[in-house]
Amino acid sequence: MFSLGIDSGSTTTKGILLDDQGIKKQLLIRTSASPRKSLYEIYHAFHSDLVKATVTTGYGRSLLKEANQKITEITCHAKGSRYFAPTCVGVIDVGGQDCKAIALDESGNVIDFLMNDKCAAGTGRFVEVMMGILEAELEELDQFTMNASAIPISSMCTVFAESEIISLLANDIPKGNIALGVVHAIAERTANFYGRLNLNGPVFFSGGLSQSKIFCHILEKYLGQALITDDLGQFAGAIGAALIGYESVE
Repeated sequence: MFSLGIDSGSTTTKGILLDDQGIKKQLLIRTSASPRKSLYEIYHAFHSDLVKATVTTGYGRSLLKEANQKITEITCHAKGSRYFAPTCVGVIDVGGQDCKAIALDESGNVIDFLMNDKCAAGTGRFVEVMMGILEAELEELDQFTMNASAIPISSMCTVFAESEIISLLANDIPKGNIALGVVHAIAERTANFYGRLNLNGPVFFSGGLSQSKIFCHILEKYLGQALITDDLGQFAGAIGAALIGYESVE
């Protein structure tokens, strides 16, 4: 018996297929202009008669009519994070269009959360836009900032930050230094955001930026503690959805 979890995010759509032995397959694609199309692409790639539960989460979770359950991303990210880090009391998720900070009790239940989804500041999209101005891809962040010295970025508004970066480039500031300054600005904002939950204990870091070693390293400095993450950390929401589906059938 298999369970399928699909996380329909604003930037990427993730799918996880699991059974009682764990994760069997995973798939990540860019979310198209039609989130429904991306959802169905994942669904058709994984669906079979052996899939007994399909659970969706994320912004587009209501768009798959075949889904057995449609669960909020807060619940699914909490569940998925505990899959990787059974002792974590907090979750930080930096997604494409939002940033989430989640507090968990000893059983892994959500007891509090904060969510910034009204502004691009503090999100992966902010970093992606700034990297675009520097003529680089988000996936190049670690290599791009290697041996760089951070230049402070004073504005966290996407429009003003863009103007600030263009001015820095006009003054021949190295692109790597500017990119590292962006990382510091986002990491500091994220740490302050998470700090409002007043938690003390292990933290799991999910979302696309969790795959960046330099971002993790700098965020740890601002948090004052080590982070737990995983190569599949970006799939935390989809994993949580699949786990919820499997448990409901089991």
